[in-house]
Amino acid sequence: MLKQPQLDYYEMGARVLAFSSSRHGGCSKGNYAEFNINRYCGDSEEDIRKNREALCQTLGITDDRLIMPHQVHQAKVARIDEAFMALNTTERQEALEGVDALMTNLEGVCIGVSTADCIPVLLYDKETHAVCAIHAGWRGTVRRVVVRAIEAMTAAYGTRPQQLTAQIGPGIHLDSFEVGDEVYHAFAQEGFDMSAISRREAKWHIDLPECNRLQLLTAGVEPQNVKASNVCTFRQANDYFSARRLGINSGRIFTGILLAI
Repeated sequence: MLKQPQLDYYEMGARVLAFSSSRHGGCSKGNYAEFNINRYCGDSEEDIRKNREALCQTLGITDDRLIMPHQVHQAKVARIDEAFMALNTTERQEALEGVDALMTNLEGVCIGVSTADCIPVLLYDKETHAVCAIHAGWRGTVRRVVVRAIEAMTAAYGTRPQQLTAQIGPGIHLDSFEVGDEVYHAFAQEGFDMSAISRREAKWHIDLPECNRLQLLTAGVEPQNVKASNVCTFRQANDYFSARRLGINSGRIFTGILLAI
């Protein structure tokens, strides 16, 4: 019998299923234990297959309707539409290469991103019934990937930012995210308000969840429509994957969103 993943669910709308996975409830081993479905971090392909099967059972979908990209810390947004769903496996992999955000208005399709300290962000447009899943590491945050995603939803679906609901998922928090001067300067050079998103201790610390929250507000999302997880992956690495704690050869959190049929 498949071991079902333990998921953290988010309230984003009556017809929306939104969640982040924890480490618990799968069959992966070692630093991938237990629940990992990311194929790009060194885990067993068979364990990944079983974990995907278990997640699809939980969500009530088939495997071909569970979509995740190969992320590269950039700001490319891909649209999952009927044309994409008609592609074969190889064509899908090519279309998802180098993508850090997915959007769709298809019902019964789960889109999501993988993180292990980076910040996942989910968006739901209640007016056009469209959703988006975003991977915002520090590089993607500097590139304002959240803003790019909202712009892409506006172009594709006519999304108005004021109608969006946003959920910031589990990631590394200010106290734990110590960075070198080059990271601090990367944010400063792009015009970020460093007094709002950083703190100096022995080294600089950057508040990635807050930085993405501020980007959502700047893009026009209403403050009351933005929620954030209180999970710091670095501090809670027993329950959520943290690359800083476990190394890059470890599992990934999957943060997904699904429009109900």
